[in-house]
Amino acid sequence: MFNLKFSDDQEKIRLMVKDFAEQEVAPGAAARDDAEDIFAVRDLLKKMGELGLMGLPYPQEYGGAGADQITYALAGFELNKVDASVGCAYSVHISLAGWPIFHYGTEEQRRKYSTKMFSGEYIGAFGLTEPCAGSDSAASQCTAVPDGDYYILNGTKCFITNAEFADVIVMFAMTDKSKGTKGISAFIVEKGTPGLNFTKRERKMGIRSTVQNVIEMQDMKVPRENLLGKEGEGFKIAMTTLDGGRIGIAAQGTGIAMGAYEYALKYAKERVQFGKPIAAQQVIAFKLADMYAKIEAAKLLTLQAAWKKDQHMPFSTEAAMAKMVATDTAMAVTTDAVQVLGGTGFTREHPVERMMRDAKITQIYEGTNEIQRLVISGAILR
Repeated sequence: MFNLKFSDDQEKIRLMVKDFAEQEVAPGAAARDDAEDIFAVRDLLKKMGELGLMGLPYPQEYGGAGADQITYALAGFELNKVDASVGCAYSVHISLAGWPIFHYGTEEQRRKYSTKMFSGEYIGAFGLTEPCAGSDSAASQCTAVPDGDYYILNGTKCFITNAEFADVIVMFAMTDKSKGTKGISAFIVEKGTPGLNFTKRERKMGIRSTVQNVIEMQDMKVPRENLLGKEGEGFKIAMTTLDGGRIGIAAQGTGIAMGAYEYALKYAKERVQFGKPIAAQQVIAFKLADMYAKIEAAKLLTLQAAWKKDQHMPFSTEAAMAKMVATDTAMAVTTDAVQVLGGTGFTREHPVERMMRDAKITQIYEGTNEIQRLVISGAILR
């Protein structure tokens, strides 16, 4: 049965990530955001690799840390409390790039790619979204045509996190358009592949020190041995990958909310108005109480989804609920945190304005919260 008693190993890793986040990630978060310094985030990922965090929930046999999904969620809480840009890049590497290669890849593919990804030598990305295929992945226009020992890929991807500095991209394209979703296949694309072009770096409201690229594939040759799974399994691979990825985004939303709440709580205890700390004003105290309760609910849903995945139980609905609640909580709590700080919360002097900007994207990527409601309603009305 799911419970909240963490093992010594889980707590040890959480504290290690907390220390790394506070010592290495937090001090430069605002400067990286201002400068949109994507390569500083890449460098932090490399440092995380040295600590064994880039393969945290994967077996030691393949270079991972041998931890579980609950530990991964706890790590996500701590990273995102201080910088959602780092948390986003980390989640994409672990959940969206690492998992499909490890789960669907051949033993040769695991040895060639997973081991280097889990050690932090390689950074991963996930190439699904297209200009006309966001929530509707079946509308994919990218193509992959067999040609001898290769597939030739053409088309455009957009909003691809980590792409510009990724060593490996899990890429999706149509091998048979007549079959709809059953005509989508997945491929492992290596950095430097001829025909792989990054034509735009998105400028964004939040998570500004992550990189999201437009990718143009122009007669890009991918070896047949880099087909991931079988032809036509791409949609299944993408959807099952996103199920797990939503645990990472739930952890991100919860972490952002935790960071904003803790900052607002400290501020409210120290800020004096009308002769007493504003935390003593009932209107502020009640707001803080609501923030805390929402975070605890998000945390519980996230850990429940992680536990179910660890137990190899169906977790799609739980992951959708966790992602929806946690990211809606992130938006609500960061907005309230800015309000608690008042006018100063709207300035860049304090991190809550950055946290509020960062929170918004969590309601959108890896399945909009409207899509999560579709998943949940489908499950309860089945």
